Amino acid sequence: MGIEEEDEEEFEEVDKEIEDGEILESKAQGKKTQRPQTPHRGKRTTTVSSQKTARGSVVRAKDLLMAEEEVGLLEDLVNDSVDHRGNLAVRSSTGGWRSASLIIGVEVAERFAYVGIACNMITYLTEQLGQSTANAAVNVNTWIGTASTLPIIGAFLADAYLGRYRTILGSSLIYILGLGLLTLSASLTLMGSSENRKPSFLMNVLFFCSLYLVAIAQGGHKPCVQAFGADQFDSDHPKERLARGSFFNWWFLFLSGGIAISILVMVSIQSNVNWAFGFGIPCLFMVMALAIFFLGRKTYRYPKRTHEKNNNGFVRIGRVFFGAIKNRKLMNLNKAMLLGEEDVEPCSNMDVEDAKGLVRLIPIWITSMVSMIPYAQYSTLFTKQGVTVDRRILPGLEIPPATLLSFVSISVLISVPIYEHVFLPIARKITKKPNGITMLQRIGTGMMLTCVNMVLAALVEAKRLRIAEEHGLIDKPNVTIPMSIWWFVPQYMLVGMIEVFGLVGAQEFFYDQVPTELRSIGLAFSLSALGLSNFLSGLLIIVVDWATERDGGHSWFNNNLNRAHIDYFYWLLAASTAIAFFVFVFISRSYVYRRVDQV
Repeated sequence: MGIEEEDEEEFEEVDKEIEDGEILESKAQGKKTQRPQTPHRGKRTTTVSSQKTARGSVVRAKDLLMAEEEVGLLEDLVNDSVDHRGNLAVRSSTGGWRSASLIIGVEVAERFAYVGIACNMITYLTEQLGQSTANAAVNVNTWIGTASTLPIIGAFLADAYLGRYRTILGSSLIYILGLGLLTLSASLTLMGSSENRKPSFLMNVLFFCSLYLVAIAQGGHKPCVQAFGADQFDSDHPKERLARGSFFNWWFLFLSGGIAISILVMVSIQSNVNWAFGFGIPCLFMVMALAIFFLGRKTYRYPKRTHEKNNNGFVRIGRVFFGAIKNRKLMNLNKAMLLGEEDVEPCSNMDVEDAKGLVRLIPIWITSMVSMIPYAQYSTLFTKQGVTVDRRILPGLEIPPATLLSFVSISVLISVPIYEHVFLPIARKITKKPNGITMLQRIGTGMMLTCVNMVLAALVEAKRLRIAEEHGLIDKPNVTIPMSIWWFVPQYMLVGMIEVFGLVGAQEFFYDQVPTELRSIGLAFSLSALGLSNFLSGLLIIVVDWATERDGGHSWFNNNLNRAHIDYFYWLLAASTAIAFFVFVFISRSYVYRRVDQV
């Protein structure tokens, strides 16, 4: 009986191990398996070898389960990012929409500050500093152009040396300093306005130094914040990659909300209270933006940085051009892979392809820049036109002309959800592509809408001039023209649609089509196109102003807008945008994307 009891206990132990092994195997394989019915113990003939086999299956099942857990842990790591401690970022506890939402909040506060001083700047220059319309428009275009071009330098410093996080912190401090000095300048101008309407030379120097400090801060802040927000999504993870595409849309949606509030609130304060408060409140918002950004530091994913020379994006791509020049074959960058003269080291195929990709971006960038010249008019000439017409939106309620810019934000707030939830699903069904339309198709749509908007603006301005002539107001620039300001609303609404297609599309395109370590530069490419378009707009205004008044004629930008011909200028911009659009279409047809899923 003792032997039988020992056998019985041994059989029970084997049964239990087999059962556990089957459960483990079913978990490891993701399948439900039923334990086979055990024969009657009295008839068992299990040998020692079968017991060992059963135990072996248990071990294998445990190994499979452990391997599966290890795979799960590895899949939860983001290879290209680290957390705030410098360890590989964990997908479940860092990044994603939680971190991106904080960064969006930071940018909303920053846009509130920037737009709060930019949207009504031409009014400050003409009314407080006594500048002419043409000079004020050129100064605004130059400042905005500088603020939009400096991101190239800020992005270079971030990608090559400082990192995006540190660059954002440093530029935020400069931002606060610039806004603080701008508030001081407006306060001093306000105190001296009763004695002398025109501010002194020193007041002008302080004002413009403060203004360009803000532009310098914008150069570091703008490309890095958006790139840092997009870094919170892993481009190698299918779901996060799609989420990143939505990020650019929702980013612009919330920014537009902040911009709309800024325009409505700040323009009202600047017009009805004083300019010192109008510049001081944006400074407080920038302080708040810095605080929000710093509080979220433990949740962010930080792009993995390397100090190895060969892994630096600027060094890698710079070596390609240097090697091609040394081999006297710059027109064919493939020659950079050949052994050159002296000590020129050959480049890898990946380095050469990355360099080619940057070269292919240049024609897209140039055509985008030309098509963005009309964008410079929305906060300058459009605003000055609004001053001359009936600005009552309700009986007894008159609005400042700069508040019309809020319709741009309202248009974006309407357009982004429609684009995300109506347009994209329909486009995906038609094209069978995850993104609905390609990024270049999106940019091209924005260009086409820009051309249409300039035609519309020219027609509205022609109507304004015709009404002024019919009522004998040509030489009475201070008398309100009996034309409702609502006539200008459609062109502002179209600007919002242009931003959703053209600007957002350009930002996503330039971010996506550059090497991973140069993505701040990619966004700076997009911003620099907008910035240089402001410079071109200012240059074009100077040339046209000189050409149209040199023989004693009336300038298209006459201080008396009733004798000006801004409508002719809009027709000129419509023609240049149309040419840029057709060139863009020709170029984009042969463009090769870095990623296959974008074709």
